[in-house]
Amino acid sequence: MYQNPTDTITIIPFLTMIKETYGRLPEYIVADAGYGSESNYMAIIDDFNRTPLITYGMFIKDKTKKFKSDIFNTQNWKCDETNDEFICPNHKRLGFNRYAYRHDKYGFKQDFKLYECYDCSGCPLKNQYIKSNSKSNKKIMKNYNWEYFKYQINQMLSEPKTKRIYNQRKIDVEPVFGFMKAILGFTRMSVRGIDKVKRELGFLLMALNVRKIVAQRATLFDKNKENDNFYIISIEIIVFCLVRDIYVPACFILKAISYMTNNNYNSVCTIRYLYAFFQLIMYCLIPL
Repeated sequence: MYQNPTDTITIIPFLTMIKETYGRLPEYIVADAGYGSESNYMAIIDDFNRTPLITYGMFIKDKTKKFKSDIFNTQNWKCDETNDEFICPNHKRLGFNRYAYRHDKYGFKQDFKLYECYDCSGCPLKNQYIKSNSKSNKKIMKNYNWEYFKYQINQMLSEPKTKRIYNQRKIDVEPVFGFMKAILGFTRMSVRGIDKVKRELGFLLMALNVRKIVAQRATLFDKNKENDNFYIISIEIIVFCLVRDIYVPACFILKAISYMTNNNYNSVCTIRYLYAFFQLIMYCLIPL
């Protein structure tokens, strides 16, 4: 849980915490495009010595026919590697001008090579290249470090093994959030502050874990319901699980009742998954 508007800067602290807690990291670091950035790729490869399977913002769009056929997109311009020049659709050349750098909004330094057209005067396509009414020649900036990482990601996600690993993320991770939001209706927090939010989210995740236990128990009961001795054994196991592992403080219940009385909108989700939580506990006791 992080107090950041975007995912980009959260993955490195998360990986650091995982490594400190468990002593190691998996071979592949899998995440969606929200975590794809030059700084994250560098940290995962250089600092953690792991392989990132993380797409970037333009990963899908880069492969579309419309994107590849856009002659005004500088990424589609021909490159003369021998002379270190780019060639525009009007066959004018943009030569290397100088090195440049800038810092992103998180303070990470990005290095660029700046290319500039030798002469854009009289070019009929100039208005398509340069959106402003500037009299200067066309300039483009290339971040070859970023281009390298994008190439590596595209290569890895084209291989069957790594592509299968990346696709597994959609199966393992996304359904959990989908169930929380679509089925339980948990779309927003009812409290403020990182500590309170962590506790509230903890109750929700605890309810999800109980749901999984219930599903496993139900399967076990269906397979063994004809065995008379099974019910005696199962009673001891389930009661033990309920007593040792399931804990809902009284203050949380009283707070939920208070919210219900005041008809607070933000508490609807809290009441909903709390009610579902107790339903799951009672469902565990049905076979008894």
